[in-house]
Amino acid sequence: MKLITGNSNLPLAQSIADYCGVPLTKAVVKRFADQEIFVEVQENVRGEDMFVIQSTSYPTNDNLMELLIMIDALRRASAKRITAVIPYFGYARQDRKPGPRTPISAKLVANLITTAGADRVLSVDLHAGQIQGFFDIPTDNLYGAPVMAADIMERHGDKNIMVVSPDVGGVVRARALAKRLDDAPLAIVDKRRERAGVSEVMNIIGDVKDRFCILIDDIVDSAGTLCNAAGALKDAGASDVAAYITHGVMSGEAVARVEKSALRKLVITDSILPTESVANSSKIRILPIAPLVGEAINRISDESSVSSLFD
Repeated sequence: MKLITGNSNLPLAQSIADYCGVPLTKAVVKRFADQEIFVEVQENVRGEDMFVIQSTSYPTNDNLMELLIMIDALRRASAKRITAVIPYFGYARQDRKPGPRTPISAKLVANLITTAGADRVLSVDLHAGQIQGFFDIPTDNLYGAPVMAADIMERHGDKNIMVVSPDVGGVVRARALAKRLDDAPLAIVDKRRERAGVSEVMNIIGDVKDRFCILIDDIVDSAGTLCNAAGALKDAGASDVAAYITHGVMSGEAVARVEKSALRKLVITDSILPTESVANSSKIRILPIAPLVGEAINRISDESSVSSLFD
C-alpha cells in the first residue's frame, strides 16, 4: 500500500499517512507558467495498491484536475489498483436536474474520475447517497456520525440533548446521529428557500424548550441557513445551540455570520483545509477525521470490511 496526495489538504494527508504508518509517496504536483498542472511520481509504484488523497474543495476545478492527472500518472506507471480518496467530493450538490437544460455535474465528475483510471472511490458524507450509483466502480461512503457522536458525548453528555435537522432533507442524517446519542429526541427546522444562497426559517417541528440543541448537516457553505436555524431555536426556547457539520466550505462571509450568530460552537471536520479565518475563529472548532479515513484505507488494503466501522 502507498499513499500519495495533491495540494488540496496536505495536513490531512499527512495525518492519514501517520495513522496508517506509511510515508507519503514522493511526487511533484506543480503548475507551469500558464497554470497547466504537471505531476511527476518520484517513486516506483508498479504493482502497488495506490491511494490518492485529494479533496475537491476550493479551488474546486484546480483540485479536481490535480486528482485526475495524478490518477492518470499512476495508471501509466502500472499501479495495480488506484483508489481515489476524496474526503470532500466537490460538485456533489449538483446531483439532479433542478430545472430544464441544467447539468447533473456530480455524474459528470464521477465519469471523469472513472475514465482517468480510478478503480475505487472512498469519500466522507456524500451530499446525496445516490452519488454512489453515479460511479461504475466500487464506492465507499464513510459517515462522520460516529466521530461526531463520540465528541458530543465527551463534551455534552450531561446535557439535555436534542438533535436538530436544519431542513427536511437532512432528517435521515439527524436520526442516525440521534440513535448514536442514546436515542436522543429529534426536531426539524422547516425552512423555505426563496433563491439559491438565501434561506428563511419558517417553523420548528418539535419542542426544543430548555434543550441543548445540536444542529447536524453535511455541508456548511455560506452559513446562512445554519445561523438562521440557530436563532430560531433560541427564540423557541432552546437553552443553547451547537452545530456539527462534516464539510466546512465556509465561503464568503460565513465566518463573520457564525461569529455574530446564536451558535455556541460550530464543529467541522478537517475534510477541507481550514482557511486562516476559520482556524482563528473563537466559535469554530476542527474535529480530525484522519483516524476514520486511515482505518478505512487500511481495511480496503487488507480486503476487510469497511461497513463494520459503523456497526
